[in-house]
Amino acid sequence: MVKPNTDKPKSPEAKPGAKPEPKDDLKSLPMPEVEKTLASSPDGLTQAEAQKRLAQYGPNQIAEKKTNSFLKFLTYFWGPIPWMIEVAVILSGIVRHWPDFFIILLLLVSNAVVGFWEEHQAGNAIEALKAKLAVKATVKRDGKWTNPNASELVPGDVIRLRLGDIVPADARLLAGGSIQVDQSALTGESLPVTAQPGGAVFSGSIIRQGEIDAMVYATGTKTYFGKTAQLVQSAHTVSHFQRAVLKIGDYLIVLAVVLVALILAVALFRGDKALTTMEFCLVLLVAAIPVAMPTVLSVTMAVGARLLAKKEAIVTRLSAIEELAGVDVLCSDKTGTLTQNKLTLGDPFTVNGIPPDQAILYGALASRAEDKDTIDLAVIGGVKDNKALKSYQILHFTPFDPVHKRTEATVKGGDGKQFFVAKGAPQVILQMSTNAGEVKPVVEKAVNEFAGRGFRSLGVARADQEGKWQFVGVLPLFDPPREQAKATIASARQMGVNVKMVTGDQLAIAQETSRQLGMGTNILDASGLGDTKHHESAQSAEAIEKADGFAQVFPEHKFHIVDVLQQRGHIVGMTGDGVNDAPALKKADC
Repeated sequence: MVKPNTDKPKSPEAKPGAKPEPKDDLKSLPMPEVEKTLASSPDGLTQAEAQKRLAQYGPNQIAEKKTNSFLKFLTYFWGPIPWMIEVAVILSGIVRHWPDFFIILLLLVSNAVVGFWEEHQAGNAIEALKAKLAVKATVKRDGKWTNPNASELVPGDVIRLRLGDIVPADARLLAGGSIQVDQSALTGESLPVTAQPGGAVFSGSIIRQGEIDAMVYATGTKTYFGKTAQLVQSAHTVSHFQRAVLKIGDYLIVLAVVLVALILAVALFRGDKALTTMEFCLVLLVAAIPVAMPTVLSVTMAVGARLLAKKEAIVTRLSAIEELAGVDVLCSDKTGTLTQNKLTLGDPFTVNGIPPDQAILYGALASRAEDKDTIDLAVIGGVKDNKALKSYQILHFTPFDPVHKRTEATVKGGDGKQFFVAKGAPQVILQMSTNAGEVKPVVEKAVNEFAGRGFRSLGVARADQEGKWQFVGVLPLFDPPREQAKATIASARQMGVNVKMVTGDQLAIAQETSRQLGMGTNILDASGLGDTKHHESAQSAEAIEKADGFAQVFPEHKFHIVDVLQQRGHIVGMTGDGVNDAPALKKADC
């Protein structure tokens, strides 16, 4: 979760009719103060008030700088090499060498058209993706629930969040039960978090369990998502390819200017005709300028972009293709990139010789697939014999709640006998088990070992009579690596690319994933790193350079890590699939 701003809020006292200003600390203020500051209540706003606030705060979307297409096209005629080619075109026209004039002009325009068209096509593809991501919101206006576009939300609006909904703005939860929120796209955390009434949920996260009303306190660029977008806009990187071309252009300009000056000096000394001198200068310029180089480079990279497009990779900058060939450090997000972003069951620990498959079966019987709970689905997915699972009948199911911290089920077996199963936090299951005294030491040891490897543990128990629980075992849950990830990383290292893992997950989870992928276990805790405005010491920068990965990382940390590596002379690539990766993706060379 993003760290709140600690600035003190302004006094809620305001002039009659004045509109409230949302503050970052509305994320942590008591709800009565939030409602007072936002001049709202659980009944929501009126449509008229919402329109006034929309005019004040603007739409709930990220303002994007639009570049005029014609002006963008003209930028392809700006730069050292285009300048020299343009001078050659002008001189060709002056001396009336029309074949040279049209050939050079054609090459100049071709380069601009190819480069502009490829980037324009990539922009169109991105716009199409954005259109698919447009969402509606369920909002209470004038006491009635409506479904306007999420872009029309304003601070003070009351929204309803249901299973599967994308949270449309930063909001505080109102009265109700707890909900499970998937924030993996924002923070990189692979497991859903539990949000209680009064807690904050962020724009872009997904509701995985439960239903609740919430009050919007931040929209647009004031949201966590919006601040990340602003960090993206602040990232400006000139590619090594562009630097190389500019360096060639600068060298050739200096050389050409010196030689033209020499020709003019000799011509004036000898009294040559002006037209003849111009022709000599033109010949020199055409010889000195690699007229076809920009076109050849653009066409070559355009061909590469087309081949990548067939593999569903969008190239937004043609120079990124050339950059990729020179990358020596690749920073990769963990959740969803190196791992499957799918909670999976590991090898269980059991007591009293109970078969592991039996413990998994009891855990699955204490789960319900239709709830779409991430943990329940992982446990059910671990059952090897689905026929055996279907032979049982669930007579009663008690879902998970934050108070009891477990699920329970009354089950009827194929033999007609009735029994009870439960799963939940290991310490909770131990407390209710009659055999806790004899198994507690080994269970706690197993839980600690799983925790050391970054696994989440679930306790499982069974009872033949109500209240006579027997502890069965511990089920470990983790986010497994992608099947090809280890081989891909090994292949990259053979090619001289050092792969570093960057994740928002805890240190233990990062170390275990890194170990499984063969990346090494020198993982740095990002909380000790600086941010975008902080300059690292030589020792700290060297530690970043030598690290195998980074844990508990925020978007500004990823940005900073890429920046430090670039300052150390590396060509840095970045991969990621979440909003939290966007600033670093923009800052990276490719």
